[in-house]
Amino acid sequence: MGMAVMGPGPIDGKIDLHSHSRASDGQYPAAEVAERAAAAGVGVWALCDHDTIAGLEAGGAAAARLGVRFVPGIELSAFLDRREIHLLGHFVDPVHDALRRFEDFLAVRRRVRMQQIVEKLAGLGIRIAPADIEKWSGGKTIGRPHVARAIVETGIVATVKDAFDQFLGEGRPAYVPRYRLEAEDAVRLVRSAGGTATVAHPGVSKLERYDLERLRAAGVDGLEVHHADHNPSVREKYLRIAEALDLVPTAGSDYHGEAVAPDRHLGDVSMAHEELERLERRRP
Repeated sequence: MGMAVMGPGPIDGKIDLHSHSRASDGQYPAAEVAERAAAAGVGVWALCDHDTIAGLEAGGAAAARLGVRFVPGIELSAFLDRREIHLLGHFVDPVHDALRRFEDFLAVRRRVRMQQIVEKLAGLGIRIAPADIEKWSGGKTIGRPHVARAIVETGIVATVKDAFDQFLGEGRPAYVPRYRLEAEDAVRLVRSAGGTATVAHPGVSKLERYDLERLRAAGVDGLEVHHADHNPSVREKYLRIAEALDLVPTAGSDYHGEAVAPDRHLGDVSMAHEELERLERRRP
């Protein structure tokens, strides 16, 4: 099997189970995210890049050097009917064949999608070369945030959010739909790789109890109650739902780096050590 929660002795510090590196759409390489987590007082840290496990080896090695317990993870974009949701896989095996095959498949699909977006932008008078996009990506995962940063660099918009609002978001003129991974298949993929499945930022995704009941029936283990974008009333709402559905309430800053998501910081939220142990016990 691959990595689990690593590090000797009792857990010290905060628990942050959701962050990103340059392997997907984060600002910093995985090793630097580990350093920043340690500096922020995070004692248990998960790297959950979008649809890729490319940063896990470097992240795990850096965490071990720093005395931070590392939880290898992934964040999968999936669909519940017509709605896009995100699922976090924690404790996944970084060398699992099914995960690697899926990552390779998605990498090809993403490159086709990025070319279609580039063509749509060109039709709007915005000319961006593939190299302008790829330089923002630290791995083979290329996504809209990398395109957004290339658009910002042209000076046409001021921020990544502006790029999405004007060009890249759903319904905008350069939008191209992504590959549809059904939520049930995403849960199966994570669990086949030895991981637990947690619904990411349910408040951001506007998920209600009936949605979460379906996901629980599909094998979901946890619910990211304590997310940087959830205000106290939203956290309370989802904490009640988690308790009712026997979902483990987890915590994640969803850190990307200040240039990408300036309002999110490593260790902004945390969770009880007992809940982390409860989540790990649900590994298949």
